[in-house]
Amino acid sequence: MENRSRASWRGRWSQLVGGLALCLSSSLPRASAQPIPSAEDVADGLRIYRQKADCQACHGWAGDGRKMDTQMPDAPNLRVSKLTRAELVMVVKCGRPGKGMPAFDRLAYSDGRCNDIKLADLKRAGLALHDPAATLQPREIETVVDFLMTKVVGQGPMDRAKCAEFWGSDVDACREFPK
Repeated sequence: MENRSRASWRGRWSQLVGGLALCLSSSLPRASAQPIPSAEDVADGLRIYRQKADCQACHGWAGDGRKMDTQMPDAPNLRVSKLTRAELVMVVKCGRPGKGMPAFDRLAYSDGRCNDIKLADLKRAGLALHDPAATLQPREIETVVDFLMTKVVGQGPMDRAKCAEFWGSDVDACREFPK
């Protein structure tokens, strides 16, 4: 009898401990798969976004899809995007054939690294692939995505405070937003 009650007690104790562990683990923040990028990486990503890759030519300086000269929509608004980091890396690397987004990986469609598709497949399908302002190394693609995921994607509409944070001060571009 004593062995049975001891076994029963152990079973209930195991259930209690298991349930407690489950409750605690579900209430704790999950560790992200990607480390938080350094401030230097985010700054490098901004530089590549604005200068080398010239992403702002289509997506706008704020990533909201407005060109600087016309303020008319030209490309998807990244500020409301729900893309994951991995999805965004693929879009920058492989572009969006037929949609105007260039592939920034110069070998994107040479060896099937982009969804097992080659340039000949795109041509057969009649999909145009735009040339990028510059090609990027894999590390540069990651850095641009670090910048976008930190400062742009999912950040909602730009306002004056976000603008000043984006530029580091309340520059002329921020004056279009009310205080």
